[in-house]
Amino acid sequence: MIQEAGNDFPGMFRERIAGAHRIAVVGVGDELSPVDCLGMVAAREIEKMHLEGVKVFFAGTVPENITGPIRKYKPDHVVVIDSADMGALPGSVQVVKPEETRATLVASHVIPLSVVMDFIRYDMGAGVTLLGIQPDLTRTNRAMSLSGQARFLGNLSVLKETLRGI
Repeated sequence: MIQEAGNDFPGMFRERIAGAHRIAVVGVGDELSPVDCLGMVAAREIEKMHLEGVKVFFAGTVPENITGPIRKYKPDHVVVIDSADMGALPGSVQVVKPEETRATLVASHVIPLSVVMDFIRYDMGAGVTLLGIQPDLTRTNRAMSLSGQARFLGNLSVLKETLRGI
């Protein structure tokens, strides 16, 4: 089900969160936009699982506003999930490297996400991983195709199972 050319999402993600006991999951994006809502959709699905050691935060289009609540939670690792144009198949999920954030994000935020992630990393001492979800940019209404939806749901299942295993 995972379609990632050159990016082993499950393996890279497991490696990034290895040893973390408290994980903050941050959903980012505009819930009214079919292209930019994917991070928020993923975070809502993860929240429904009530995973021990995982707390979900909903940043919407202002991720800088949740740094205080994240700091109070004191996570070992922060997983930021956002829509990103990675040139992949719709619904694909990839670990986005920090140096790639400016070029790939479907940004609706005022402050660049890379700045917020750097703040979390340096101010809180937590590890930070950005997961990008490829929206469907080929359709005129921008709603994801059925195959893209299936890929997204499959990748979301992998993400949830990986978090369940912490």
